[in-house]
Amino acid sequence: MPRILAPLLAGATYARLLHLLVGWIFVGVVLMVYPGTYHKSLDEIVVAGAAVDTALLTLVALVPATRRAEGVQARLLLLPDREEDIAAESSRTWADRRRTAGWLIGRVALGSVVGFATAFGLTSGYDLLTGPDSFWYLPLAPLLVLGYGWLVVSAGRLQLAMAVRLLGPSPAERLAEAELRAERLLERNRLARELHDSIGHALTVTVLQAGAAREVGDQVFTAKALEVIEETGRRAMEDLERTLVLLRETPEGAAGNGTATEQPGVDQLPALFDTARSAGSPVEARIEVSAGALPGVLSRESYRIVQEGVTNALKYAPGEPVSVRIAVQGGQLELRCANRSAVGGVPAGLPGGAAGKGGKGLRGIRERATLLGGEATAGVSGDGGGEWVLAVRLPLRLGS
Repeated sequence: MPRILAPLLAGATYARLLHLLVGWIFVGVVLMVYPGTYHKSLDEIVVAGAAVDTALLTLVALVPATRRAEGVQARLLLLPDREEDIAAESSRTWADRRRTAGWLIGRVALGSVVGFATAFGLTSGYDLLTGPDSFWYLPLAPLLVLGYGWLVVSAGRLQLAMAVRLLGPSPAERLAEAELRAERLLERNRLARELHDSIGHALTVTVLQAGAAREVGDQVFTAKALEVIEETGRRAMEDLERTLVLLRETPEGAAGNGTATEQPGVDQLPALFDTARSAGSPVEARIEVSAGALPGVLSRESYRIVQEGVTNALKYAPGEPVSVRIAVQGGQLELRCANRSAVGGVPAGLPGGAAGKGGKGLRGIRERATLLGGEATAGVSGDGGGEWVLAVRLPLRLGS
């Protein structure tokens, strides 16, 4: 019984009834103007009224703002589970106008059914309950009320379903919205990788420098270590500020701050190598391609990939030589970062279970390479040299 009565007592039911009766009122107003009811049969009234209503509603649907007005009204009175299910935007295409016309005609038709049922039910109920045999019809009163209530509930739900289908986003719009959400998710993942690579590198260098300064105990070395820590922290702060600007999605603010929007590229790798050398790891770098010869996105992603490779070398094999080579071969950009591996073929400090798949850093490198149409591998070299090698191949022409 509660499941039967609950919808009849819900506020949404009566808000939807009001929405339905507005369509019925529209029909009544038009009917009084034309064709009128004087000396007209019921068939003539229905046919002429339907034709006039359909023509008027179709013309109104051509106005772009009509769709927005109907969407706002439907949101307020039909009370959808999610407001975004019913759009509140003006018509932009002829498909939007056709769907708006279908909505208006369907809304008025359904509202007319409910309106006439309301008028007929009230008059018939009054006649039955006030007639000479009203005593015999009193037990039917609750059934009449229950039947009318569920007619309103069902009509309201049908009206809501029509609104979602005809006023909601079209399949093409839903697809575009899904693609936009996917793009935003990819962008957030990219920013997460940026933070991981930048902040991870800064923390690694900071920890190594602080530990070395404590062990050595030399004032000159300590001063140099503090200088490296300061410079590394400043670069990490710049990367963090740039990422936060992008997350806030405020182009005006980003445009006004050149430092926050500047993207590191291949031309900034020498400074990265100097930081690694100051941390105690010799770096032999061969950059056989100029930064200007690379597309901006390729230069930026190459910097992040090499940064992660150098960071891993500092973290898992501190003090060991690191070799980096960047060159173009066969129409592809090749990035190679190698350092000594520990006993068993796993870099020093890298858990054995992480050797195959790698941690977040190596996964991030693979994701970057895949998004650029390339590939990345990481593991012990097969030449018996005992080196841990990160190798990445990226197409020079993105999308190829």
